[in-house]
Amino acid sequence: MMYFPDVDGVVYEGKNSNNPLAFKEYNPNQVILGKPMSDHLRFAVSYWHTFTLTGSDPFGLPTMLRPWDGYSGLDLAKKRVEGAFEFLTKLGVDYFCFHDRDIAPEGATLRETNKNLDVIVSMIQDYMKSTGKKLLWNTQNMFSNPRFVHGAATSPYSDVFAYSAAQVKKSLEIAKELGAENYVFWGGREGYETLLNTDLKLELDNMARLLQMACDYADEIGFKGQFLLEPKPKEPTKHQYDFDAAAAIAFLQNYGLKDRFKLNIEANHAMLAGHTFEHELAVSRINGMLGSVDANQGDSLLGWDTDEFPTDLYSTTLAMVEVLKNGGLHSGGLNFDSKVRRGSMTPVDLFYGHIVGMDSFARGMKVAAKLIEDKVFDDVVATRYASYQSGVGKDIVEGKATLKSLEEYVIDKDVKVETSGRQELLLAKLNQYLLNVE
Repeated sequence: MMYFPDVDGVVYEGKNSNNPLAFKEYNPNQVILGKPMSDHLRFAVSYWHTFTLTGSDPFGLPTMLRPWDGYSGLDLAKKRVEGAFEFLTKLGVDYFCFHDRDIAPEGATLRETNKNLDVIVSMIQDYMKSTGKKLLWNTQNMFSNPRFVHGAATSPYSDVFAYSAAQVKKSLEIAKELGAENYVFWGGREGYETLLNTDLKLELDNMARLLQMACDYADEIGFKGQFLLEPKPKEPTKHQYDFDAAAAIAFLQNYGLKDRFKLNIEANHAMLAGHTFEHELAVSRINGMLGSVDANQGDSLLGWDTDEFPTDLYSTTLAMVEVLKNGGLHSGGLNFDSKVRRGSMTPVDLFYGHIVGMDSFARGMKVAAKLIEDKVFDDVVATRYASYQSGVGKDIVEGKATLKSLEEYVIDKDVKVETSGRQELLLAKLNQYLLNVE
């Protein structure tokens, strides 16, 4: 059975192409900063938004039209696997990501659920071998089932913690079996609605305990993938414990887990936290914690996680500046945690969404590489902070200054700042590069 008969295969045709099923910017073989574009970007398709999303929302029933409609249970799961690998092959993307409950249905017990997973994982493994596609990362869904109403690792009920631990164990075994290059923890319902009924310290301690158990079991079974923690400030709980990059890093540092984890940064989550995408990437990068990216965008007019395909070239460009300064994403990648709009219900819309997202990041990377090569912003920053290269500034940086010595230095000085930050000029320069870089 062919699931996407209207698409032969998406290829690069250049900026003058009028073919909606062709890349205008993303040329996987184009070498930029010494590496092919595909190696820089490492695009991945998210299983949940692409193959399981129904289009339902709090106000309406499902709208999506999919080739596997009409099937259920394991039959549905098998059809989705077949469709997923056809989609990956025709789109020309090497990686995919999934939650455990995306790929196989839950059974009456965890034992039955795990048996369902075994069937589908075996099928996925066969398709990976025949197509060469790879698993960027997998994770566990510990938020959909009603048992997680009060959290998973942070649940007040120890049986739920035990179930969560067992679910993580199975997911790590799947990661090892499928050769996942990373493994993600996202808080799901790890947060609280009110402190009136919350033991904050116990919940944070237990969240750390589960992560440490995961590290221990990964060592036991020989899983070598990179662990990633994904910050999100809210949704579905009012306050998530992994609020933003800074909070996630502090949590990992506090519990002695910083050396085992990096962060998976999502653009829309950054917006929900009141930050820009590039801010969260920069905070992660300067702390040596930038591991992978969930590529999407939010809507500033809406206060929830809309997970739109990325089209904002300012955002993709500044994001790629941070990624390139990080030396790339290493074992990570750009996973499209993005969904087509509810009204974009036909199968071909899945291709349109991914194409525009891939082109947007490809364009952003081209511009980012040129900005870095020309040292457009680096030179400005270096000049702005030049006072720390000599004299009292150098003493401050090198730890030689004291409160007394600095008082002596400024006690009779007339300290003024009359040097412009040139923000408008820099934005104009950014526009110039966006418009002119080939």
